[in-house]
Amino acid sequence: MKIALIGYGKMGRMIEEIAVARGHRIVCIIDLDNQDDFDSAAFASADVAIEFTTPTAAYANYLRAFAHGVKVVSGSTGWMAEHGDDVRRLCTEEGHTLFWASNFSLGVAIFSAVNRYLASIMNRFPEYDVTMEEVHHVHKLDAPSGTAITLAEDIVERLDRKDRWAKGEFRHADGIVEGSKDCPADVLRIDSVRRGEVPGIHSVRYDSEADAITLTHDAHSRRGFALGAVLAAEFTATHEGLLTMSDLFNF
Repeated sequence: MKIALIGYGKMGRMIEEIAVARGHRIVCIIDLDNQDDFDSAAFASADVAIEFTTPTAAYANYLRAFAHGVKVVSGSTGWMAEHGDDVRRLCTEEGHTLFWASNFSLGVAIFSAVNRYLASIMNRFPEYDVTMEEVHHVHKLDAPSGTAITLAEDIVERLDRKDRWAKGEFRHADGIVEGSKDCPADVLRIDSVRRGEVPGIHSVRYDSEADAITLTHDAHSRRGFALGAVLAAEFTATHEGLLTMSDLFNF
């Protein structure tokens, strides 16, 4: 398979390493200093482009890839609120293909399935309140993380007592604290922490007077995310439309 990389930071380099080891060929690498290569023959020859950039760049990157008929696998977050409807239209009505996930880790896919199942069970037990916390490295721009939002939306969909999620307390690496843990009963609070080089920790906690149940996924490195992105690219090469981890892993 021929792969183009959009974004060549730590994640892009790890994806390159894993893709080559799995027998794929990197035909084009696009970063900040060579945006004109979107219009190159090398980019257009790719079966799939794997995109890991920033919330402000992702949507434009999708449009440039789609313009050349290139399918996209993307792990960029933070663009959905503003551009989600248009991307869905492009994939469902105009024939383009995007595999998007807030997290490509196999462990997170399993964690997400357990999260959905537990939320369905806990809907019968209103004495348990639920909150969430996500911890990431200091370079992460968006908060809450895309993974946390996806987990929260899955919970809200299954818990009658929660109508929506909201940002809670945000602890920056320099010690500054924004927001608050005060939250209405019908809102699922997501707290965020930024420290060091943490790849990602997500916790869902159900708490009652009697006891507490906590689910946690703790990523040891970015490698699991990179492998998942390559697996998603292999899947996307033979599928079309708006794809997610639920399509790749049918739990």
